[in-house]
Parts: sequence; C-alpha cells; structure tokens
Amino acid sequence: MSVQFGIDQLLADPALLRELDGKRVALVAHPASVTKDLTHSLDALIAAGVNVTSAFGPQHGLKGDKQDNMVETADATDPQYGIPVFSLYGEVRRPTGQMMSSADVFLFDLQDLGCRIYTFVTTLLYLLEEASKSRKGVWVLDRPNPAGRPVEGTLLVPGNESFVGAAPIPMRHGLTLGEMGHWFIRHFDLDVDYRVIEMHGWEPDGPGHGWPTDRIWINPSPNAANVNMARAYAGTVMIEGATVSEGRGTTRPLEVLFGAPDIDAKAVLAEMWKLAPDWMEGCAIRECWFEPTFHKHAGKLCNALMIHAEGPHYDPDAFKPWRMQALAFKAIRNLYPDYQLWRGTDFKYEYTDNVLAIDVINGGPALREWVDDSAAKPADLDALASNDEAAWIADVRDLLLY
Repeated sequence: MSVQFGIDQLLADPALLRELDGKRVALVAHPASVTKDLTHSLDALIAAGVNVTSAFGPQHGLKGDKQDNMVETADATDPQYGIPVFSLYGEVRRPTGQMMSSADVFLFDLQDLGCRIYTFVTTLLYLLEEASKSRKGVWVLDRPNPAGRPVEGTLLVPGNESFVGAAPIPMRHGLTLGEMGHWFIRHFDLDVDYRVIEMHGWEPDGPGHGWPTDRIWINPSPNAANVNMARAYAGTVMIEGATVSEGRGTTRPLEVLFGAPDIDAKAVLAEMWKLAPDWMEGCAIRECWFEPTFHKHAGKLCNALMIHAEGPHYDPDAFKPWRMQALAFKAIRNLYPDYQLWRGTDFKYEYTDNVLAIDVINGGPALREWVDDSAAKPADLDALASNDEAAWIADVRDLLLY
C-alpha cells in the first residue's frame, strides 16, 4: 500500500475531523505541505470543512518565496480565505500571545530534513512552549525524515542554543517531527495537549531509504531541491559558516563539499581519501565546476566536489555527511594552512553575536577546533561524535513511532 502522510490520514478519518468540529484551527505550513494528490494542506483542510482561522509560515514563508537565509517574511492576509497569515520568521521567531489567541488547535504540517539546524525543528519547540503556556492543542501531521534513521554528529553543547540549535540534539537526529515533539515535551518537561497524526506505511529503512518512492519531492525551502540535498545537508550546511561556496547561486546548492576559485578540488579529494577513507563511503564524489550567479564567489569560476548520495552509489548505512564535510575542511586546512576558511564574527549567523557561524551551526567549537588543530586525527573527532550518537540513540529509542 502507498504511504499516507499525516495530512492524508487526517483527511481520510471522519472521527479525527470530528474532533476539530467547533474548534478554531491554525495551520503551520510551507510549500511542501501538500496531500497525496498535491493539494496544499490549507486548501484541503478548508475544503474538508475544517474551521481554519489562521495560518503560520516558518522560515522562507508560507509560500517558500524567500530565497536566502535570514530573509524575513512579513505578516499578511490570505487573499483567498481572508485569514491572517502570521510569520514565524519576521518580527518574531516565537508565536506571540496574540498569534496563539487566533486558534484553539494548531496543526503543524512541515516537511523536515532530519537535521538539527533546519529551523523547522526549533519552530516546533517554540510552538509547543507557547501552546503549553496558553493551554492550546498541537497536532503534528507527521511526514517522513527523508534521511531516514541514521544519527550523526556531536550533541549541541548547552549554552550554545540558537534558532538553529534548540537543544542537545545531534546534527542528524533520525526522527520525524512528530517523534521530535515527544522528545521536546519530555526533555523540557512541557505540559501540552499534544498528539501525532501518524503516517501509514512509512518504512524508514524501506525502499527510498527514508523518502517514499511513491511520493514526489517538493522543496520545503528554496534550496532543498531534491532528496540528494536532503541526505547531504547535515554535512553541507556547515559550509554556511565557511568562506567557500555551498553552491548557492547555482541550481544544485548544498550538494557540494565546497566550491572555490582558489582551491584545487582534485588535491582536496586525494587528501580526504588519504586521511579517512572510511568517511568517504556510501556515495560518489565527483569533481565539478560552477560559477555562482549570486552569493559567495558570485561570477567567479569555482572548482568543487559534488556529492551523489543517490542511485547505485548510495548506501544509507555507510554515508556520513557530517564526517565527510568535516574531512573536506580538514583537507583544505592541511593543503592551505593559511586559508581564511571560517567566516568571522562580523557575520551574524541567525542573529547571534560575537560567535563564529561555524560554531553556531555545530552547537559548539569542537569541530572547528579539530579542523584547525594540525595534530588532531580523524579518530579524535570520531570518538567525540560516536559517544554522543550512542547516547542520543539510547535516549530516543522509546519514542520511535515507525
């Protein structure tokens, strides 16, 4: 049987829909919030008779029209339905009391990438915290983790929280957002009326390795163009803290280990294989060239390494994008010791102050310090991450719904 996402399950269950009768309902959504027949969840819910009184858009907006990071979206009114559309990435990141007063039950229907830094995770936490204060209900209409169950990376170090790091979670967390909501409630001891409308037929380790083969991919954010990007993102997102290009300004952003006009990609690839060949498994790496039309190195020819975690090259159990990206940085540092690799503190990543973007992204300085320490070996970073990964897997085991 084909996979049914949370929105499909809700719409197909008269008993669930009856529970929303007489209630004002809010929808948190973006462009990938669609039913199996590609109807947007907002249209489908209203057509089903649900009393939707407000909508909320996360980073990049309800329409997903904001291209770059840190481009804010204003509140608006939906032109078709006349309901308020509140931005959770504009004047506020956290829903205000006025926003929470617009509904009784909040349906959260965002497609995630399975990565701590993808801000929809933090948006869910903020909504749960505000719902617990205002005694509102939150239903997560669950969707797949397109990266499946693999867990990778160090846990965020307490004191390093930000909008891209809500809690001590590893970079690749291996959960659906419905499962993550249960973890947030337990970790932060929240008293909230919470439920997950579970998917039917989703097998995280089945065909597609996380993303069902019978569902098409719709960008949840402008630069999340395909499943390959979703798999690679837990590594390639770290390039946002570096001076090399992550491929923004091209048609395949965040699918490269780096791009730069002044780095020899072949030499970096050889150095990576020399340092830690077991971190290179599970995908194919291909040298390529691109010229970004905007963003870093715009208009300059860049030599790059592209990741292909897809087709016959992909092994989900062997692929380690976080380690692979760390290794690319390490290889660049070894070959170009004086290269200005990290963006400085003048770049205020996700509204932080006086902290390097690479440290904000990783939830602490450990990865950067490992890259910059000429004596540090792959085994050192591996030991650090392996302990954190094992602790997280043990912590969330009882929360897995699929």
